[in-house]
Amino acid sequence: MAQADDNQLKKIISHAKEYGFIFPSSEIYDGLSAVYDYGQNGAELKFNIRDYWWKAMTLLHDNIVGIDAAIFMHPTVWKASGHVDAFNDPMIDNRDSKKRYRADQLIEKYVEKLEDKIEKEAEKAARRFGENFNRELFLSTNPRVLEYRKKVGEVNEKLKQAMGSGDMAALKQLIIDLEIADPESGSRNWTDVRQFNLMFSTEIGSLAEEASKIYLRPETAQGIFVNFLNVQKTGRMKIPFGIAQTGKAFRNEIVARQFIFRMREFEQMEMQFFVKPGEEMKWYAFWKEHRLNWHLALGLGEHNYRFHDHLNLAHYANAACDIQFNFPMGFRELEGIHSRTDFDLKNHEQYSGKKLQYFDPDTNQSYIPYVIETSIGLDRMVMAVLSAAYREEKVTSAEGEDGGERVVLSIPPVLAPVKVAVLPLVKKDGLPEKAQQIVQQLKFSLKCYYEDKDTIGRRYRRQDAIGTPYCVTVDHQTLQDDTVTIRHRDTMKQERVPVTHLEKLLTEACSVNTLLKKLALP
Repeated sequence: MAQADDNQLKKIISHAKEYGFIFPSSEIYDGLSAVYDYGQNGAELKFNIRDYWWKAMTLLHDNIVGIDAAIFMHPTVWKASGHVDAFNDPMIDNRDSKKRYRADQLIEKYVEKLEDKIEKEAEKAARRFGENFNRELFLSTNPRVLEYRKKVGEVNEKLKQAMGSGDMAALKQLIIDLEIADPESGSRNWTDVRQFNLMFSTEIGSLAEEASKIYLRPETAQGIFVNFLNVQKTGRMKIPFGIAQTGKAFRNEIVARQFIFRMREFEQMEMQFFVKPGEEMKWYAFWKEHRLNWHLALGLGEHNYRFHDHLNLAHYANAACDIQFNFPMGFRELEGIHSRTDFDLKNHEQYSGKKLQYFDPDTNQSYIPYVIETSIGLDRMVMAVLSAAYREEKVTSAEGEDGGERVVLSIPPVLAPVKVAVLPLVKKDGLPEKAQQIVQQLKFSLKCYYEDKDTIGRRYRRQDAIGTPYCVTVDHQTLQDDTVTIRHRDTMKQERVPVTHLEKLLTEACSVNTLLKKLALP
């Protein structure tokens, strides 16, 4: 289990604001809790991540198409989906600290600590026995590990029963029995557990007396389900096929914290894959592997990802797991893969009175398809990239480089907000004019940045801080032989190349096609 690093999180939050990635919303009015604005660099990073996801879905798969459904939907949609009755979080307050927590997450963190103890026991034994250590044998025979595992099983089973039955009293009793304390104050003075519905409601209509209550969508998936037949018929789609969508969703998170990890207004990237009943587990396994490969292709570090199977399944699922990422606060959900069965289409058919079935021409039968969902938070993806990319390192003095330390964002080039900075060595002798000519050549293919203020070393540092993968330096030699220096962000190494080669070299290095080709199915 990864250890939380609050200091690292604070550094990332500060860096994101200082360099134009993410600002507190309405900051001049002291902000709005758990709402953030994306600055000039954050907006570009967000767009690039969304573009990578969208193209991976709709270009690499002939049987996946995209839509853009409205945020406002008929209120019965949310009754049919179960959100009106079941979209609740069990919240508990500590009377002494006045802090509010999700009761199930307090218990899950208790289990995480037990699992961390198991891992530490295994690590100690590995150091003690060296090459002769048999991890599986140790974990299956060590008395202390077996005791921890038994406890984990008991707690998980009680949590599953309480959540499944909606027994809030049992949740509180479990917190009391486990002697779980407030993480901040250490107090165990808890209130009863209560359910809070997370949907934002508003009214639609020109006159108050004629207004009808509607909701801001808490997820984008339902816009896909209600358009299932529209897409299937107009696109002449055959099972299996998928519908992808990105867009805003809104949840009235009672406990919203940890920067952009949990917000009240956020963006999702979801794909619903419709399959023949009985084949859902095959496709569930397929999408688990395929979605993890999408993440790994970015090169953020394989060790930063892991699968986590759901113990407490949502009311619509028969299988579910998360792809967790190693954020500064530890491993947390980045993307969910769910087997949603036929719950959604069946319920919308029931509530709407419209037939939502697929006619299979091969069998001459109609049926309600099952659904495999992949759902990723775009904002969480931004945070994952920033978390993995941020580093502080010492720099040795070299030509054009200052010594000391630098802060660098090693963002994958395809996602970087600025792809190339074009920098004249000095602001005279015709170098700025030549640099501007290069910008004019490159700007149709790449997001470019021009700057001629300060020393070249300071300008390199500023580009490192926003994650620009390549700096092109125009010097006096450029005027003689039409070559420039390309400086690589991560290694700080420099190479001399002809200006005529720049666009091809940089475009290939920064192209989303480079990643897509890694993912292309045979």
